[in-house]
Amino acid sequence: MPHTRFLEPRRGSSVVSEQPFPNLFSPVDIGNLTLRNRIVSTGHETHLNERGQIGDSMIAYHEARARGGAGLIVTEVALVHASAVFVANPIRVDTDVCIPGYSRLAQTVHRHDCGLIAQLFHPGREMLASEDGTAPVSFSASPAPNERFHVMPRPMSREMIAEVISAHGDAALRMQEAGLDGVEIVGSHGYLPAQFLNRHVNQRSDEYGGSLENRARFTREIASDIRAKVGEEFVIGLRLSGDERSFDGIEQSEMLDACEILAGESTLNYFSVVAGSSASLAGSVHIVPSMDEEVGYTAPLGHAVKARTGVTTMVTGRINQPQDAERIIASGQADLCGMTRAMICDPDLGNKAKTGRGDDIRTCIGCNQACIGHFHAGYPISCIQNPVSGRETTLGRVELARTKRKVMVIGGGPGGMKSAAVAAERGHDVTLFERDVQLGGQARLAQALPHRAEFGGIITNLSREMALAGVEIRKDITVDETAIKEFAPDTIVVATGAEPRWPEFEGRDDAHVVDAWQVLRNEANVGKSVVVADWRADWIGIGIAEHLALRGHQVKLAVNGYMPGQTIQMYVRDASIGRLQSLGVEMVPYVRLFGADEDSVYLQHIMNDEPVICEGVDTLVLCQGHSPRNTVENLVRSLGIEHHLVGDCVSPRTAEEAVLEGLLAGRAV
Repeated sequence: MPHTRFLEPRRGSSVVSEQPFPNLFSPVDIGNLTLRNRIVSTGHETHLNERGQIGDSMIAYHEARARGGAGLIVTEVALVHASAVFVANPIRVDTDVCIPGYSRLAQTVHRHDCGLIAQLFHPGREMLASEDGTAPVSFSASPAPNERFHVMPRPMSREMIAEVISAHGDAALRMQEAGLDGVEIVGSHGYLPAQFLNRHVNQRSDEYGGSLENRARFTREIASDIRAKVGEEFVIGLRLSGDERSFDGIEQSEMLDACEILAGESTLNYFSVVAGSSASLAGSVHIVPSMDEEVGYTAPLGHAVKARTGVTTMVTGRINQPQDAERIIASGQADLCGMTRAMICDPDLGNKAKTGRGDDIRTCIGCNQACIGHFHAGYPISCIQNPVSGRETTLGRVELARTKRKVMVIGGGPGGMKSAAVAAERGHDVTLFERDVQLGGQARLAQALPHRAEFGGIITNLSREMALAGVEIRKDITVDETAIKEFAPDTIVVATGAEPRWPEFEGRDDAHVVDAWQVLRNEANVGKSVVVADWRADWIGIGIAEHLALRGHQVKLAVNGYMPGQTIQMYVRDASIGRLQSLGVEMVPYVRLFGADEDSVYLQHIMNDEPVICEGVDTLVLCQGHSPRNTVENLVRSLGIEHHLVGDCVSPRTAEEAVLEGLLAGRAV
């Protein structure tokens, strides 16, 4: 049988004895719970539950982060009451059926000296979906409609309020029985406790409405009910948005007043501070902030809560690297840092940081594609840079090669780089050939777009993986038949990528037409008035439009879809659309490119085929997807050499598919 081992740490990793992050790796007490460090994997949806229960996939997912050095794991939202069902197949903790799964999880996580806390959840009016496709009845403090999901809730009766309060306490008791260290009340992002706090939503005239003291009563009574049932040793936390950053949301000053009230009874052991609200599109982008937001931008919100209340505080929001967490903790802005996506990207972040291997950390780039993007699409969580995330039970271990082979990887984009790193990690002799003078493929172009500079981090991370694995790299080489025969590989990975697609259309050779790559490489003289013809409705068209608008061009974005950015994660898309509107970009959905001449672009409405004519146009910019580069593939086939295809040369898609296929190819050679 082949040997097996975990992918980390890799060959070539160095260990530094001196602790570079003394504050981050100092112990901290939350109530009676002592944590080994300040790194937290905060509650986030994984879609790894098994018919509403915690099973092997979710346990393996959290164990990877506990084993990798997290000090505390907070599990995802679990519904405390029948009225809280907001998606299909949710985790529920309103009966004892949940206890065995949580017990297995607690035993597993605790084996790695990591704390475990469960989120208790009721969304109120924030209803995303349902269990059977029919719209459920939602409940809230008052019949105040939801702007984002267009939900009109039913006001909760006093009897229902009492029932939901008691349900939180009962659920906490189940978590205590399962062996967890505590529970976290989810009052962030405009969910039910926040709806009671919010004066715009809560219009009640009874003891739960009116003054802030009354509006805070619902949350206070939840915490008190939990404490009465679980005793003093069990941890109780409250997650809240320090500022909902939303139309009719709770602003920072009022939230601070509420925190002071909630902290007054000494029932809560910690506050977990985030930003944003699920109730509006503008507020929702802060639920999982993309690379648009500054690193650690929520830290001042946490600092304000900590200063006002004196309660132990954790803060979450774009804290992707240990040096950022160290700075936040050392400055006194928070006691703990949520580094959730950072550990989705690299579960071993904690161990690497603690042992001085910070350069080996695979840093999250905040793209949102496979983490929250998978959740919104109904799929298990993953990461475009780390396909093992969410697939721990199937991809969590790698086999060392039985026989060392000479592997030739052709193409230095993300797919080729990943395949080379994984194949070398398994013990093969791997050489990567790249025709350009730089590695990265289309990722180099992606990082040139506005608000996407961090995307280039995927190149840095994969380059480090290859270096640690011992991959030889040859750049500025075009691989032909002679090069292949001279190298004499045992097997080849073809990862030659794609190139911009130029579809046939009337006037293509006569009008001033350029493509997105030419724009980003400064290879085209773009005129003042521009039409961006966006076929794929992804980040390229929306990014090129912003890129040109920022440079003073008059831009019209013509999208073959129902909105710009239709195919990308909604928080990224919505933030981008907001910026385009501010820049004066005209967005034209539901159109296909039909033709062009010297001063006009001709579009066709995709629903009725009627013409849509754009006049006074200087330049047409094509964002029409890509065509695979198959020359090398055809050559390798003709030579009869064993080979594997990876990424866009198979079919033009995204970096996520390229990296996943690269990993699989690296394991297959």
